[in-house]
Amino acid sequence: ANGKVDRKALPAPEFTSDRAYEAPEGEIEETLAAIWAEVLGVARVGHNDNFFELGGDSILSLKVTARAARAGVQLNPRQVFEHQSLSRIAQAIGIGQSSVTPTIPVLTAEQRAGTLALSHAQMRQWFLWQLDPSSTAYHISGALKLEGRLDVEALRASFDALVLRHESLRTVFRTDAQGLARQLIREAGPVDIAMVDLVALHSPQERETRSREEALRLSHTPFDLAEGPLLRVGLIRLAPEEHMLVVVMHHIVSDGWSMQVIVDEFVAHYSARVQGTEATLSSLPIQYADYAAWQRDWLEAGERERQLAYWMQHLGSDQPTLQLPTDHARRADGRYSAVRHGFELPGDLVQRLYRRLQGHGATLFMGLLAGFQVLLSRYTGELDIRVGVPVANRHRAETESVIGFFVNTQVLRNELDGREHLTQVLLRAKEAALGAQAHQDLPFEQLVEALQPERSMSTSPLFQVMFNHQRGDLKALQDLPGLTLTECDLGAQAAQFELTLETSESADGRVWASFSYAEELFEPQTIERMADHYLAVLEALAERPQQSMGDVAMLGVSEQEQLKAWSDNPQRHEGVEPVYRLIERQAQQHPEAPALVFGEETLSYGELNARANRLAHRLMAQGVGPEVLVGIAVERSVEMVVGILGIVKAGGAYVPLDPEYPGDRLAYMVEDSGIGMLLTQSHLRALVPVAGVTKVLELDTLDTSSEPDSNPQVDLHGEHLAYVIYTSGSTGR
Repeated sequence: ANGKVDRKALPAPEFTSDRAYEAPEGEIEETLAAIWAEVLGVARVGHNDNFFELGGDSILSLKVTARAARAGVQLNPRQVFEHQSLSRIAQAIGIGQSSVTPTIPVLTAEQRAGTLALSHAQMRQWFLWQLDPSSTAYHISGALKLEGRLDVEALRASFDALVLRHESLRTVFRTDAQGLARQLIREAGPVDIAMVDLVALHSPQERETRSREEALRLSHTPFDLAEGPLLRVGLIRLAPEEHMLVVVMHHIVSDGWSMQVIVDEFVAHYSARVQGTEATLSSLPIQYADYAAWQRDWLEAGERERQLAYWMQHLGSDQPTLQLPTDHARRADGRYSAVRHGFELPGDLVQRLYRRLQGHGATLFMGLLAGFQVLLSRYTGELDIRVGVPVANRHRAETESVIGFFVNTQVLRNELDGREHLTQVLLRAKEAALGAQAHQDLPFEQLVEALQPERSMSTSPLFQVMFNHQRGDLKALQDLPGLTLTECDLGAQAAQFELTLETSESADGRVWASFSYAEELFEPQTIERMADHYLAVLEALAERPQQSMGDVAMLGVSEQEQLKAWSDNPQRHEGVEPVYRLIERQAQQHPEAPALVFGEETLSYGELNARANRLAHRLMAQGVGPEVLVGIAVERSVEMVVGILGIVKAGGAYVPLDPEYPGDRLAYMVEDSGIGMLLTQSHLRALVPVAGVTKVLELDTLDTSSEPDSNPQVDLHGEHLAYVIYTSGSTGR
């Protein structure tokens, strides 16, 4: 539950091919083969080799397309998924199926000296910060334990070099005279590293506690986007050869991909400095400000309309809100603390899942996403599942090594049906992922603006849960001379969403997962059960893909035994009287006692029982009895209570129909329930569709004075009375 996993050695997934090796043919194949070999870490790539059989996935496809563009080969990720083999991809490129990606121009020195436009992603971060400057939800934090002889001056120089090389790390954001947000690139200067010395504390436990407190203070101190700096570094000394390095950035200047760039370049700088040399890094083709300016021009030139059309069609006009069942009530402001529950996917499950997915030309990301969507549908009863997915948005060669906020958020939709096979869910998840990759440049902010979903402080727009899949590890950390590095968990951070599933696949084939959840909403044991249920769904996808989604058994043995124990209740309730019998007894014993008060109107028990009896006799004469459904569409009123009592006294079951529901919804409920009779009020009659209803009675004008007011004697054969309710699901009545 603390995110720790048992990292037992597991065999790497088998991506070998049984085909005989054939050398690449032609210039395009030779270029792509060299790129594949570099990205996938294989010795050679042949004419008919399959990208995914060699270990490729959606993340690595982005690196391939970026390197291909650098080599002059225009390729997009969808072509990799659609054609897969080296020869077929090269053929598709050769006949001109790939569009040319425009080159990102570099701003002039004069332009850089002034204020510059923000990217669309930065605009949303700026808006959120203006809304709540004290929020730390969009802080990117990390901490490392450094054991060994640390060269503090080399560490300082390494961070100075990073800030000098990457303009985004010395950028601030301000409002101009017209009230528009602008970014300003400052001159490079020394990084202010907060030094904390805890060596004087004698107790190791006290040093550990204090170091964690200091790290959290650095992480949870809000940034001032207008003044900066937006990079915060702290070095906590616990012993002469033991330190904790804390790095915090605001998301407006960085993202997850940037963190790896920072790690790689810090390692290069530090390793060179301690050896008395300078790191040799290739020059950056652009800076983030160049990208921000180009993005706006490119989208305004027509690309925005093209990509927006896809997303409008994919998501439709209705934007439902996913309501996960929670253990505690939601807050109006939507501010929560995030905690994690980590777990590892069993090695044999990963192997079987890989093989199953390869058979459908799908990646591990697509399989994990499909499983998550099934889990969410089963938990909520909803069939239209939308999950937010961050994408690196680094498919242009110029952006690969730049630190900045490139990541975009996409909404992957899957319309489910409890009767369909898991394979169908997977194939739709695959198609949604491919479509999203081909339209990943449209900023999420512009999609929200176009769709205009209902906004609330308590929920995020367009999606409410996130799925983030990553590949790779930080092996470069181990290369620092004289130092052993260990990642430190800083614990609870501000939650961006109520629930986030994060998965990571390593180069040796192991897969870890964690649920990051709002601790104010969920109990730890609830999320632990959810993780077990998720594994059960993945097991079904790997072994029983033709099983219906609704038939997947998610409960474990202990949960099944618990349900059985709950069902084996020796207590019987045959002697419990229904409520209308209790009202009859009260009417006999205290007929003048008030039973019902509505506004200025009061009914005694005797009057209420008599009116309900007269209605019941009228209904019985119309054929109402056991197993007969009667709709009732009334406002809150005396007639509502009389109507309900009259139906149950006649032995029927009532179907409540809210007159404020949309007409289509009411028509569906009337048709699906099969009611033959409807009780309503005269002023509401026109609002309720009555197709298929043979009899409509208006309670406020109905004359039952001729009916007897004696209690009806209905033989229910010992069965309990019932009424019918509806949920949002098509089979949820």
